[in-house]
Amino acid sequence: MPDRLETSRGPEKIFRPRKRFGQNFLVDRGVLSAIVERAAVMPNDVLLEVGPGRGVLTEELLRAGCARLYAVEVDLRLQDRLEPLRARCPQLELIWGDAVCVDYGLFEPFPNKAVANIPYNITTPLIWRLLTFASRGLTYHLYMVQKEAADRLTAPRDTKERYPLGAALEVMGKTTLVRKVPSQCFRPAPRVESALVEIVLERGFYLMDDPFWPALLHAGFRQRRKTLLNNLKGFAGAEDWRSLLDAAAIDLRTRAEDLSGEEWLCLYNAFQFHAL
Repeated sequence: MPDRLETSRGPEKIFRPRKRFGQNFLVDRGVLSAIVERAAVMPNDVLLEVGPGRGVLTEELLRAGCARLYAVEVDLRLQDRLEPLRARCPQLELIWGDAVCVDYGLFEPFPNKAVANIPYNITTPLIWRLLTFASRGLTYHLYMVQKEAADRLTAPRDTKERYPLGAALEVMGKTTLVRKVPSQCFRPAPRVESALVEIVLERGFYLMDDPFWPALLHAGFRQRRKTLLNNLKGFAGAEDWRSLLDAAAIDLRTRAEDLSGEEWLCLYNAFQFHAL
């Protein structure tokens, strides 16, 4: 059923969530409280929320007492709900636009924590984008995502769920599946189970300053049934990936999902040495 959206201009109007925006609004108060508690919001924290929707989580984060909250929303129909909240809370700054394309580098002060119920259709590209700002201080991430995406983000080596972003996160820090969240906690209820995932970045921030690093990971996973060697042939102009794999002490029969984060880093370093 469509939701009724409260407005500051009189009677409520019908709000129909749009599938293309991935609009499944979190409404369970217990889950909302758990998110805010896990994020451990402090008075000096500058927060980033992507997809505030009707502002339910936004209000909880503001109530926790942060110094600033940037909320990025693509759906202008939600202005009637979010603009009055901004008027009441001067620490809230609304940014209207596509979260994958927003120029986060212009934010000042810069966020140190991202806490959001991410629209599921942009989960992977958004996290890749936000990882590039680790060196600016954005090192803590707490996201509600589709359970399948959570499994991929936290998958260890030698598992079928392993994929490029999960490997990158292993190199940069620790990713934890905090809790599963059933579909009835959302409106409208998605057809999939969700999960809360925490990402704490601690090291290797320089990697996301080099476009070659994510490109290497994506190339390695290009065809999962092929060996890493076959997937990397011809990639980045390197003709002898066999020698590079040997230099990184990686078995030539290995597939991408078999590698640990440390082995991926060794391969990256072997290429950098070769390119000198």
